[in-house]
Amino acid sequence: MLENKNNDSTSLEKLGEFGLIDHLTKNFNSTQKSTLKGIGDDAAVLDFTDKKTVLTTDLLIEGVHFDLSYMPLKHLGYKAVMVNLSDVYAMNAIATQITVSIAVSNRFPLEALEELYAGIATACKAFEVDLIGGDTTSSKTGLMISITALGEVDEDKITYRSGAKANDLLVVSGDLGAAYMGLQILEREKEVFKVNPNNQPDLEPYSYIVERQLKPEARKDIVSLLQQLDVQPTSMIDISDGLSSEILHLCKSSNVGCNLFEDKIPLDPTVISSCEEFKVDSTMIALSGGEDYELLFTVDQSAFLKLKGNPSLSIIGHMTQASEGANLITRAETKIPLTAQGWNSFESE
Repeated sequence: MLENKNNDSTSLEKLGEFGLIDHLTKNFNSTQKSTLKGIGDDAAVLDFTDKKTVLTTDLLIEGVHFDLSYMPLKHLGYKAVMVNLSDVYAMNAIATQITVSIAVSNRFPLEALEELYAGIATACKAFEVDLIGGDTTSSKTGLMISITALGEVDEDKITYRSGAKANDLLVVSGDLGAAYMGLQILEREKEVFKVNPNNQPDLEPYSYIVERQLKPEARKDIVSLLQQLDVQPTSMIDISDGLSSEILHLCKSSNVGCNLFEDKIPLDPTVISSCEEFKVDSTMIALSGGEDYELLFTVDQSAFLKLKGNPSLSIIGHMTQASEGANLITRAETKIPLTAQGWNSFESE
């Protein structure tokens, strides 16, 4: 048994998810010629054939990443696939295969797992990916799902987090904050149900944001759109932990700063109205909410006319010299430093 001779311990909360990954993997070096990119981006990049292979994996734990009191198992299966495909698309690649591994307790009957896999099958069919393997095992603590996704991309199309340059435009797909506000609605109705199990919630006014939480869609269409427009992103990441956190990842990896304009952040009207209902600031929710699974990327300014006015995309800022830092330019034209307040799975309750 290994002994810890240093009585001082460092909490996982203090490190955070990305700090922990950086710490644990700092002494690991790639030695295989086929490993073009290992740890440190949205997906690994491998070189086996004419096209490059990207590979990524995610682990979802019951009680940490999902709550089965309001997450239907079919939706969970679908969402688990989307979380992984989103990382593939964030490399400007097209997903091709997945593997699925689950650990499950004996409280789940066969029919429940059939529902889970029905959602996985729906996602595979919709996004044209093959389920090619996986594993199942028992669990004493609830349901766990691990999915690995593979994809392919031409070498000259691979987009890392590290290619942004000062003066590049910052672009995002879709709208932001809806998934987080959908979660707030579901959590609120769960508490109401606890008090009165006969109460049936009316979720119709919130259907868009609830669906964004329960059934997100990975943005394969954006990868295809950029190809059609003949636009090559200089850097890219998917928005899983909140806009501010992802911008800071791009800035750190590319050694640049950023000016993000508050009035350019795309918000659905339902998000704005639900934020008013919960008395929270919609900009803060867009910056820190997470689970949007939209694509955030940078492009050279020469691409402006190709992207301008596209209903699927919003130009929300531009990159600057690293010395200027990453900032939010408010509607009042005040400059505020961006901070990473996205979700941290190791944070204390």
